[in-house]
Amino acid sequence: MSFHEVRFPVDISLGVTGGPERRTEVVPLASGKEERNAVWANSRRKYNAGYGVKTPNDLHAIIEFWEARNAKLHGFRWKDWSDFKSGPPQSTVASDDQAIAVGDGATASFQLIKTYVSGPTFWTRVINKPVSGTVLIQVNSVDKIAGTHFNVDYTTGIVTFTGGNIPANGHVIKAGFEFDVPVRFDTDHLALALAHAGAGDIPDIPIVELKL
Repeated sequence: MSFHEVRFPVDISLGVTGGPERRTEVVPLASGKEERNAVWANSRRKYNAGYGVKTPNDLHAIIEFWEARNAKLHGFRWKDWSDFKSGPPQSTVASDDQAIAVGDGATASFQLIKTYVSGPTFWTRVINKPVSGTVLIQVNSVDKIAGTHFNVDYTTGIVTFTGGNIPANGHVIKAGFEFDVPVRFDTDHLALALAHAGAGDIPDIPIVELKL
């Protein structure tokens, strides 16, 4: 699958609609009760970027970006303003935001994750597209230095510790970061609505999350 490591214009994505979707099968029973089964193990995000187009320049930026992606063909990065950090959107990223693994003294590479907790249940989300320069790492409550103690693959979300810095057995590895959502356009046709020269919009620009 082809993926372009470029981000959709963030000022336009700020005004969109959308969010996570899950697929649940509900079976009504003769008793009036029901059985519910999760068809998808993970949620998938969908957006409509049409609501973010506010100016003729926005319109042109969308057309240019869509053409360069060849419509549905190539994936790209998307900033979800409702959920783009290891913690809440208005918080400052900290190195202890998320526990991502426990060292065993031998494993050097670890995947960034974000865990959503409510009451006794939780869901763990794999973070494939961290934002360059934002990843902070802590091991056994000690902050580590990027490029010295660890390196980050910003195209996969994998953190790799350098020689001599592999986390010891039982040491908790924590991380803080900003991240993008891997997405693609979900249409091969941009339906422009032109009111007059220099003014118009694109009411429907569906975008869907990619599972990498």
